[in-house]
Amino acid sequence: MAVTAVEYQMTVEGKTLSITNPDKPLWPEAGITKLLYLQYLITVAPYMLPHTKNRLLTVIRYPHGIHDKSFFQKNLPDYAPEWIPSYTWESTRYALLNDLPTLIWLANQAALEWHVSFHTCENEEPTELVFDLDPSTPDFQVVAESAYHLKNVLDELQLPSYVKTSGASGLQIYIPIQSGYTFSQTRRVSEFIANYLTERYPRLVTTERLVKNRGDKLYIDYLQHWRGKTLPAPYSTRAKPEASVSTPIAWDEVGSIHPSDFTIHTVPERLKKHGDLFAALLDRQHRISLDPILSFLQNKR
Repeated sequence: MAVTAVEYQMTVEGKTLSITNPDKPLWPEAGITKLLYLQYLITVAPYMLPHTKNRLLTVIRYPHGIHDKSFFQKNLPDYAPEWIPSYTWESTRYALLNDLPTLIWLANQAALEWHVSFHTCENEEPTELVFDLDPSTPDFQVVAESAYHLKNVLDELQLPSYVKTSGASGLQIYIPIQSGYTFSQTRRVSEFIANYLTERYPRLVTTERLVKNRGDKLYIDYLQHWRGKTLPAPYSTRAKPEASVSTPIAWDEVGSIHPSDFTIHTVPERLKKHGDLFAALLDRQHRISLDPILSFLQNKR
């Protein structure tokens, strides 16, 4: 891949892409220009794209950088190249982030956040059970403590779990599940676990959706996990001053890190050292049955 100094063109997998305003600062405090951003995406694409393949994509675009106006984009623009894969779901024509040329084309449009659905375009079954831990205060130790409590509950239920930073202030917990379940079924399981956690640690966590009613408690969000809804993809950048990245981490790191540690500057080297810590989510052998828990909940009624 090469960028010509005059035309600012990039050839990616046989597609020639024009790169506009390559020196535009997108994350000014972090010193990230559009060209540096594209270099980051090229580096992480082999790790990121397997997690976004065939999922409904919503991007957040910041045409003039993170401190200017932004907007959500679900519909693929009419002016998009014909080679970009897409899928129409509930009257919206979504881009499918399946390849590097699509990633670079959208990034040139100043897509700075990449959010994907919990299911693929061809199948509305959830591929994981997901909890989003959303703090009400800047104190990340509250998030870490709550995450460990949740992991202990999941371990007791024999549910393997994987954790990543949100790229903002929280953590997101993923449990790979076998195919065949509906979102209604996963909702029953996640609601049971979330309510159990709030009953066990009432001063620490809450399922209260209204921010004004949460106080300083951490919000354990199980409702976001639903058809058509999204969370940031692994290795998605976020529109934060430090150019933070939603990054998979090991469970033994949770108590010693902060989400702001993982940025466009640091994640590529981390991937060289540790690889993709979410790779297990792509392996069908790691998927777990929810049948025992669903049977328990059915008998509990």
